[in-house]
Amino acid sequence: MTSELYQAIEQIGREKRIETDIIVAAVEEAYAAAARKYLHSHENLFAKFDKASSSLSVFARKTVVADVENEDTEISLEEAKGIDPAVEMDSFVDIPRETPPLGRIAAQAAKQIIYQKVKEAERENVYNEYSGRIGELINGTVKRFERGDMIVALGETEAILPKREESRAEHYNVGDRIRAIIVDVDRSGKGPQVMLSRTDPRLLMKLFEMEVPEIYDGTVVIMSVARDAGDRSKIAVRSKDKDVDPVGACVGMKGSRVQAVIRELRGEKIDIVQWSDDARTFVQHALNPAQINRVQVKGDAEREMEVIVPDDQLSLAIGKKGQNVRLASRLVGWKIDIKSEFEKKAEVEAEMERVARAREQFEMVPGLGDKIITKLMDAGFRSVREVAMANFEELTSIPGIGEKIALKIFDSCSENADWIEAKVAERDAQEAERLAQEAAERERLEAAERERLEAAERERLEAAQREAEEAERRAKEEAERVAAEQAAEAERLAQEARSSANGAPEGALANAVPSESSGSASGTDAVDAVDNEQ
Repeated sequence: MTSELYQAIEQIGREKRIETDIIVAAVEEAYAAAARKYLHSHENLFAKFDKASSSLSVFARKTVVADVENEDTEISLEEAKGIDPAVEMDSFVDIPRETPPLGRIAAQAAKQIIYQKVKEAERENVYNEYSGRIGELINGTVKRFERGDMIVALGETEAILPKREESRAEHYNVGDRIRAIIVDVDRSGKGPQVMLSRTDPRLLMKLFEMEVPEIYDGTVVIMSVARDAGDRSKIAVRSKDKDVDPVGACVGMKGSRVQAVIRELRGEKIDIVQWSDDARTFVQHALNPAQINRVQVKGDAEREMEVIVPDDQLSLAIGKKGQNVRLASRLVGWKIDIKSEFEKKAEVEAEMERVARAREQFEMVPGLGDKIITKLMDAGFRSVREVAMANFEELTSIPGIGEKIALKIFDSCSENADWIEAKVAERDAQEAERLAQEAAERERLEAAERERLEAAERERLEAAQREAEEAERRAKEEAERVAAEQAAEAERLAQEARSSANGAPEGALANAVPSESSGSASGTDAVDAVDNEQ
């Protein structure tokens, strides 16, 4: 029986690729748990498996102490010496216990423990095998679907491809082959440990590495990737060899290489751009196919850029639902603010107006010279109130303004801020009223012009309608006249024909009609003549 047990252990080890010692330890733990239930003991029981005899023995481990307080876990030195003469204080002694028979319940519990230990060993093997392969492209077969997630068979191991990691453009059935990237290996969870992804940017990098030999050998390097999986991606590449075009190498002859990647990704559009160390040049490449007029760095610390494009290129640069600029921003690692030439011009004009208004306010403050005003405006102040609300340190931090000048500026602005704002508000109100009057006058003139045009249009339509009616009347009268003339002419011809027929001699008629056939012909000719005359 025990020989069969060890053979079963070895067989399980071979099938599950688990070391025999791990299974033996699981069997020992399971047998100890069964013995604990059988003996109803609180002792520290454990089991030993003898490989030579294929037998299991149960022991109780106790600690050697001077004063025994818990007989289940402790033993006196004298008693321990009787079991093992070489035992010492604070050491352990193993006391043999009765080897219990395994009943149904105990066997079921032991089976559960062995199953759990084997599963833990399997999970540990899977973790050790795949934990070092994160980021690797792997092939598998779709095995089944669970709550929308795809279970993929990787040989004897199962992996999971969550719904969120699937591309919108792809659909798989059970039995289909699939390529995916290993993104995580879970050591302690339930279900498949290996997590795959079809949306990870590393998938695009690995596919290009397979299709482009220059990437595989390191001549061409993929610097960054940005993906909207299933829709569009951007990839930035550079070459270590000046004689190798990185974009051309990735595209391939007649687009063969990039088309192979697009087919694998089920039609996902891919933009391949040239990497550049200069951030502004890189941004221009990343926003392809839009035309860029100029790029300005708004802040190196914030990594923010302003891109100016022609008015007709704004929608192309932004892309559908902002996709082009979003992918470009992720590709270069900078925040990109795209503006058209018209928007930039309006922004510059507004800023110039603000500067003009600010200078006008500062010039109203007594004691502020032109140089001081220029320094305040260069520091970003755009109103007297801003200077009055500023900290003293902000004013002294402006180059060329010391503490005395700063105090004078602060006092002067604080004293005059209210009346300057009131005067500016009054002027703005007057200007707004003037603009409103001008707008009302323009609206009145436009309404009058619209009314004049509408009246002219109505008059034109009425004249056209009268002309049409007159033409229709004339056409009707002409038709009636022609019909009357035709009727009169027909009546005249008919009367002439009747008069000719009534005035002919009887002999002439008899001679003119020698036979029935000739008479019929003559009568027909006469009728034809009348018809022709009509």
